Amino acid sequence: MNNASSALKVAAGIFLTIALITIVVLLFISAQEATKTAQNNFADIQTELSQAAFTVYDGTTISGSQVTNALRKYADKDQFGIQVITGKNKGGQWYGNELNISQDINNADYGSVVAPDNKVGSINQTMSEKDNQYVNPSGKFKAVIVKDKSNVVRGLIFQQS
Repeated sequence: MNNASSALKVAAGIFLTIALITIVVLLFISAQEATKTAQNNFADIQTELSQAAFTVYDGTTISGSQVTNALRKYADKDQFGIQVITGKNKGGQWYGNELNISQDINNADYGSVVAPDNKVGSINQTMSEKDNQYVNPSGKFKAVIVKDKSNVVRGLIFQQS
């Protein structure tokens, strides 16, 4: 009887150990999935926040002084370009990187940088009234955001109205 009782205690101990290990493994697996989901959500939030700075320019009309402020703020940013189209310069001038906007918006190359190592435009040109790239501080400009195929903001276009 004593051996049977000891055997039952050992069997119960083994069963409880296996049950505990199973519970720990299940909790670990579900925690891993929750962690992956949280990381994906965090990445989405981070992308939204980084793009939120450009929502002020999405289809709005802004002043020339805001255009020059945007040039100072974003022209040196990597993989980013700003085009300013003034009344004197209908073809526009790129600042920072020149972007590929000549193709259809659904094209894979739309919004891509034409020459990544070649920065163009000088903000000083926007200050001189004699220059075709002069941006009148009180002028009105229609702002458009340029996004690439993966929906990342690659540039801004300001057209004087």
